[in-house]
Amino acid sequence: MVTPHRGSIAEMVISSTENEALRQRFSPEGSPLRRHQDRMLEMMVWLDAVCRRHGIPYWLGSGTLLGAVRHGGFIPWDDDVDIEFRHEDYPRLMEVLAEETAGTDYVLQTHTTDPGYFFTYAKLRDRRSRMLEQTGYDHIFTYQGIYLDLFELEVMPGALHWLSNRTFGRVYKVMKNPEYNAQQLVRKTGDILRFNQRYVFPVLRALSRLSHQKLLHYSPGIPFESCRDPQELFPLTTVAFEGHRFSAPHNPEAYLRRMFGKWQQLPDLDKIPTHTAKIEFI
Repeated sequence: MVTPHRGSIAEMVISSTENEALRQRFSPEGSPLRRHQDRMLEMMVWLDAVCRRHGIPYWLGSGTLLGAVRHGGFIPWDDDVDIEFRHEDYPRLMEVLAEETAGTDYVLQTHTTDPGYFFTYAKLRDRRSRMLEQTGYDHIFTYQGIYLDLFELEVMPGALHWLSNRTFGRVYKVMKNPEYNAQQLVRKTGDILRFNQRYVFPVLRALSRLSHQKLLHYSPGIPFESCRDPQELFPLTTVAFEGHRFSAPHNPEAYLRRMFGKWQQLPDLDKIPTHTAKIEFI
């Protein structure tokens, strides 16, 4: 259930004047990045409606939540969106999105819908664009449009999550091997994914149930180490984002401190990393 939050969450931490200057520098109207952000916002609105219609809880996470609280929307230089879900809600989410995307401009990307896709979390992809990321991993993916990351989180001790990343991390070594062609990469990464999903991840989840851990980590195989405190997440609230309201953690400031430390401070603006290497709008 979503509950109201104190009014301060709707206010940007930095001034509107400073935020507008940042937008003019990194993502002015009509620029490729701003068009990219507009398309992601459209997808967020669509996904929010689907989740509300089917009663699937979600919340903005990571840099997307940081953008909401600090900038009132996208971080001006950001080119991706992070949305988080509980492990127990994820299977239902996959079922719903498989149905809801049929005949739309969007597609659910998993290993099932795209054999070259080897990540353990899903993406919602746009069919009317094509983008290539700096990592180059996506060159074996069928779907390459603008996306939203749909992250799954569950109770798991940090050590077990770390172990899952070591076992699944073989896919990245395979992807970086120049001797393999695209067909070989699809087969080898798929084999690693299926082995982990069938044997390794169930064992780690069984061990997790024996622990007294309460913090949520990314689900096994998702290569990020940060954790979430359920008391900071629930009950969910809403946050203003680009003129819309989306679901957010109950205590977004505590969430951001846990993840970023001094989250109010801007990074070195001359050293901003990006994900996208190339983008086309169809």
